[in-house]
Amino acid sequence: MINKTVNNVQEALEGVQNAMTLMLGGFGLSGIPENAISELVKRKVTDLTCISNNAGVDDFGLGLLLQQKQIKKMISSYVGENDEFERQMLSGELEVELTPQGTLAEKCRAAQAGFPAFYTPAGYGTEVAEGKETREFDGKMYVLEPAFKADFAFVKAWKGDAAGNLVFKGTARNFNPNMCGAATITVAEVEELVPVGALDPNNIHIPGVFIQRIFQGENYEKRIEQRTIRQRS
Repeated sequence: MINKTVNNVQEALEGVQNAMTLMLGGFGLSGIPENAISELVKRKVTDLTCISNNAGVDDFGLGLLLQQKQIKKMISSYVGENDEFERQMLSGELEVELTPQGTLAEKCRAAQAGFPAFYTPAGYGTEVAEGKETREFDGKMYVLEPAFKADFAFVKAWKGDAAGNLVFKGTARNFNPNMCGAATITVAEVEELVPVGALDPNNIHIPGVFIQRIFQGENYEKRIEQRTIRQRS
């Protein structure tokens, strides 16, 4: 029987080194691989290139790596919630590659599917398209975008089994599934790790073929990035 389970986050991150390119799932603070990020901080790996939709907040998520100056380059889409990110970017300490959100997702999915590149209309005629090949299809201009190349992808799922099959929940399904299999090694941390056969095959979002390592995470904070509540009348 296939068993991709590792005992803990320490085993899951074996092989992570300085100057690697890492993908990290999540949308805002929803569905981020909290355990993997904490372990990256503890290992003090540096000069990292991080591919993520956002950069966390000052004291949580990727903000923890930014605090310790472990990230050399951020490739992301939305970064407006992190003051330290802004400071490092404006001071030139951090290299930043801003990417349209849909393009970011598709660059992950293309890598997952084995496509080297794809054409998209997003960004044509803007700075995003500078230095890139463009082409016309049916009277509309498109930009050629290369797929991402990453050493590790760290994703977080709600449930998973020992074979690596994953089920995501809510907003966590935005970027995590696209990053599975989009790197040389994909590590999945899950809230609940179940035996093979316990998941309904019809409800599996990502098959285990895209996962190399899986472990059950712990102590999830699941912070809310912008808490908005209705005022009492």
